[in-house]
Amino acid sequence: MSDADDHFARLLGKAAMDVWGDMPRDIQEALFETAMKERSSEREGLARLLHGRHPRTLHPAKPA
Repeated sequence: MSDADDHFARLLGKAAMDVWGDMPRDIQEALFETAMKERSSEREGLARLLHGRHPRTLHPAKPA
């Protein structure tokens, strides 16, 4: 990515974090899964960050 691409990606990422709690759950999950693709060691850290900023996004576990 170019420096400009990185800059805009950071801006978009920050904006997504700011409105995370207002997003529908399916959109949250799609963004989260896309962000964590091939980054399984970082999943818990990002989840904690998002839940800390938006406590109402705490979701019960999906039924098995």
